[in-house]
Amino acid sequence: MGAVDQRYSQLANITRLINTKLDLREVLQHVVTAISEEIVQCDSVGIYLPQEDGVFRGYVGKPEIINGMTLDMHVIDTEFDLLAKEVIETQKTIYIPDTSKDKRPDPRAVEGFQIKSLLVLPISHEEELFGLVFLFDYGIPMNLTESEIQTVESYVNMAAVAIQNASNLSRKEKLINEKQLLLDVTRDLSMCSTMQESLDKCFFYIEKVLNNPNVGVHLLDPIAKREIKPTMLSKKSDWSEKDWMEGHKAIAINEENDALFKEVIQTKKAILIPDVSLDPRPNPIACNNFGIKGLFLMPLVSMGEVLGLIPVANLEEKGQVYSEAQMQLAQSIVDATASTLSNLLYMEKQEIIIEERTSEIYVKNLELEKAVADLQRLSREKELILNSVGDGIFGLDLNGKITFCNPTSESLLGYRTSELIGESYGFIFKNQLSPISATTYTDLKRNKGNSEEIFYRKDGTSFPVEYVISLIKEEKTVVGYVVTFKDITERKRMEEKIKYQAYYDSLTDLPNRVLLKDRLLKAIDHATMNNEKLAVFFLDLDRFKLINDTLGHSYGDYLLRDVGNRLRAAVPNCATVSRQGGDEFTIFVPSIKDKDEVLSIVNNINQAFSNQFDIKGHEVYVKSSIGISIFPQDGCTTDELIKNADTAMYKSKEFTGKNFHYYESEMDSRSFESIKIENDLYKALEKNEFIIYYQPQIDYRTKEIVGVEALLRWNHPTEGMISPEVFIPLAEETGLIVPIGEWVLRNACKQMKEWHQLGFPKIGVSVNLSVRQFEQNDLFSVIKKILGDVELEPKYLYLELTENQLIKNKEVTLQTLEQLKNLGISIAIDDFGTGYSSLGYLKNFPISTLKIDKSFVMDLIEDSDDAAITDTIIILAQNLKLNVIAEGVETKEQAEFLFSRDCFYMQGYFFNRPISASEITAKYVLTNKIIST
Repeated sequence: MGAVDQRYSQLANITRLINTKLDLREVLQHVVTAISEEIVQCDSVGIYLPQEDGVFRGYVGKPEIINGMTLDMHVIDTEFDLLAKEVIETQKTIYIPDTSKDKRPDPRAVEGFQIKSLLVLPISHEEELFGLVFLFDYGIPMNLTESEIQTVESYVNMAAVAIQNASNLSRKEKLINEKQLLLDVTRDLSMCSTMQESLDKCFFYIEKVLNNPNVGVHLLDPIAKREIKPTMLSKKSDWSEKDWMEGHKAIAINEENDALFKEVIQTKKAILIPDVSLDPRPNPIACNNFGIKGLFLMPLVSMGEVLGLIPVANLEEKGQVYSEAQMQLAQSIVDATASTLSNLLYMEKQEIIIEERTSEIYVKNLELEKAVADLQRLSREKELILNSVGDGIFGLDLNGKITFCNPTSESLLGYRTSELIGESYGFIFKNQLSPISATTYTDLKRNKGNSEEIFYRKDGTSFPVEYVISLIKEEKTVVGYVVTFKDITERKRMEEKIKYQAYYDSLTDLPNRVLLKDRLLKAIDHATMNNEKLAVFFLDLDRFKLINDTLGHSYGDYLLRDVGNRLRAAVPNCATVSRQGGDEFTIFVPSIKDKDEVLSIVNNINQAFSNQFDIKGHEVYVKSSIGISIFPQDGCTTDELIKNADTAMYKSKEFTGKNFHYYESEMDSRSFESIKIENDLYKALEKNEFIIYYQPQIDYRTKEIVGVEALLRWNHPTEGMISPEVFIPLAEETGLIVPIGEWVLRNACKQMKEWHQLGFPKIGVSVNLSVRQFEQNDLFSVIKKILGDVELEPKYLYLELTENQLIKNKEVTLQTLEQLKNLGISIAIDDFGTGYSSLGYLKNFPISTLKIDKSFVMDLIEDSDDAAITDTIIILAQNLKLNVIAEGVETKEQAEFLFSRDCFYMQGYFFNRPISASEITAKYVLTNKIIST
């Protein structure tokens, strides 16, 4: 294998390593080894990566120990190392062959290691700097050639891809883990029935996120709002809860003596203080007593009301720093806990009130039993006392007839006393109770003497009551009963409100995830019993964060309410629309028959989003991404169906075109066939499985060949020819397109040189550049070296780019194109008319040729619009003095139409399909033929 082929093999091997599950350090170690042992003979190679504090620290390299220090102990000081500073700022490779003539390198390192020559390269991709690479000698200059430097740059580019891939993977895994953690928090909190359980869960997850066990909670006194009390401490804290509680007793922290607590309560925002000694707000006594060095304080807020604070203390001398993501995730856990605590505290308060009221009623009944026993001897004074009682009271004889009632009963029931006396108690109870008996009384006493029932007023309306039946005795003989009751309408209303808050989203009035799962579980049971299907839709709003950031959260809330209303109107009545949180909504539809019905619902949802949203005078258009899972094929549980619909939704975000995707198992793991093709692709270059086909480009006036376009083909040893539509996207995704593209450039130029030497007309070859290739920092150097190696004049090479590539990074693109033009290379715009809508780049960039996309040529005879577009492109090119080539010419009618519009250069099946180099040679070189149509 030659040196060039060996380089391709090395690049492909490094690329393969990047896309495997190897640790980043192992991949970069391979890069270091390849540079130092196979390309450049030098004493030291080091890769330095940026740290959170902004410095660059050694990561991998050789040797691992320099001057008694490991590589990770080496930090680049840009105050002394002006060379590193310049590379960081410009992201350009700098080679200093003689350090004695250049003052930029760090003089301490030059003197300490006797460095004679030095090469520093940036590890960068898409203008993002990922690190630096240093190559230097110990006393003997490296004497690097331009070719060696370019080769090192190629390997460093692979390092950039590896770091970027690792960063992207880490970011995706982090987002998934954070989302799963919040789902776990919500699930665990929903199952908590006590404040103790809720706070234990809260502490557990905060410790997990912040890696700090010193977490506690201070709750505000519901009566004395300015007083805040330490309530509970994490079991894993460095303090014991007893010491923690006793330590706070002496301080009695409140808003008056702790400015930090006061600020968090008033602003309802978390505050991080890395060093309490440098901040006047924390209570100095508390910090000294507990040995606190740093503090992170989060508010517990529910429905706009502060319930308390959760402090996380750092006891180490070195200030603990949390990332913004860590703090936001911790606050989200606290917010979820606040909602749960609010409900628990309210229920606890209601239970206390009920117990107190029950106790009061029971005490009153004990007092009234004596009064009722002496009813016949009741004096005016006792009657006044009875009438002053705030609860309703009426008496019954042994047959259940009403014998007396107080004014409160009249008021609550709407009857006059005369209308009640002598009537059966069923008049009020509407015969809901069995006849009054000693057994009834005994049962009530066993249940603490009180019960709940519905009483009816005179006008027919009803209201809930809590009542108690007591015996009226004369000595030991029961002579009747007394019923004491209280209107509990308000209490019932509050209970319903609590129930609503537990199952519905307060912002949109849609069911929350708890109610959704409950309904979905029942629907799954019904579908299983009746052999039916159901569909789950997971919907996420596109660019919702932009609206929040631009207009504010109140506008975002207004939009979410409008979205909820539109979704309710767009789905069938049997469907449940739920808000999962943030800008995510879940819909499930029972009894789905087929995918046509699912598609109809998606169309209705898209139609609902087609009109603009009017947000307090601001008109905005919002689109959505939708994922769909079907029961039972995509899951048999609520969690599986929702998770898989969520996975499908992310697939919709990744690809343009349609905004919805059905869940497929391949979304979780690629198919075996896809993985096999990808693995074979890594070896294809090394095994010489790639072939270049050439399609002639014709001057229709003379019917002569004027150029060829190089088209890559893969001849798989077992699968045969694999379509470029299959393997090119894989090569783009994995980064293999860079070495493959370089192989195509070299061999296409080499073939063109051979044809010229055989007497072939001096025509050029067109080669497509991929996005990844064009983004390489060394693209110009690579192309220049290839042309020099094969001795082909630059004017015979045409590079084809798409419109979108041109405008992606205008400054870098213009600079690269100018370099290529100055070298003598021509630039063509491929698929013109299908990409970026602005035509300004035609006059700003050094372009020589426009290629009319075959989608316009295909129907230009039948479709007047395509004919008009094609005509316009030709006129535009002529006015700008650009060449124009029509692609995809398949019929004589199409060729004649183009010819009549002064478009003379064409290519397509009408003239020739793409054919091998040997066929081109036999047809056009050896026979020196002119094309005949």
